[in-house]
Formats: sequence, C-alpha cells, structure tokens
Amino acid sequence: MDKGEEILDSILLTCKKYEISSATFYGLEVCGEAVIGTYIPEKHDFLLHTKEGMLELVSLMGNVTQNTEIHAHAMFSYFDSESKDIKYFGEDLKEGDVLYTGEITIDPVKDGQISKVFNSNIGIDVWDFQEK
Repeated sequence: MDKGEEILDSILLTCKKYEISSATFYGLEVCGEAVIGTYIPEKHDFLLHTKEGMLELVSLMGNVTQNTEIHAHAMFSYFDSESKDIKYFGEDLKEGDVLYTGEITIDPVKDGQISKVFNSNIGIDVWDFQEK
C-alpha cells in the first residue's frame, strides 16, 4: 500500500480486482491516523476512538467474508512525548490511513467461502459453518 491509502478500502478493492470473495489477511505498516472501535454489547454498537500521529501498526489481522464484509483487529504503538514511553492503541480497526507504506498479505480461501450468520444468542454475526 502507498502513502494516503486507507487500509480496509485497499484490501476490499484488491479482493474485488482479483475476484477473491473470502480471505484472511495480516500486515504491518505506519499510519498517520487510525480509528478503532470498542464493541459495547448493551448498545450493539461500537464506541470509536481516533488517534493521529506516527502510529506504528505492529499487528493487523482480519478476514473478508463472501459478501465483501471486512473484520479486522489492529494494534498500534506510538511514542508519548509527555511520559517519554511507548504506548499502545488497538481493537477493532475501523479506518487507518497509510503514512509511509504498508505491507499486507491477503490469503484467499481455497475451495470454499467464509460466510456469516446472525447468532441471536450473542447478538452478532459469526462465521457460518453449516453445510449448504
């Protein structure tokens, strides 16, 4: 990925370009801005947190499901100039803009699909392992 690209959009565009309907991915890069979400079960929604600056993406992993939905978790490190410590920022990645360059590996699912189904027991979509 190049400077200025948005991580999740770029992954989805690449999957569409190469007709990859289901995949897992992982990567490293440096971002200038990131938005992560903390899931609040009682609200069935995410509380969003935004951070700007030199954000080293030390871990990115996720998946793309057959209806081109993406689910990603990320962990960033950054230097806190007040405390002079390295701090961390991460959870569900909602948006991340590449500051310099990014290295993402996309592994297509071979001979199958990752699909999701709503699980009323827990209130979210989960992987569907039922045979069709």
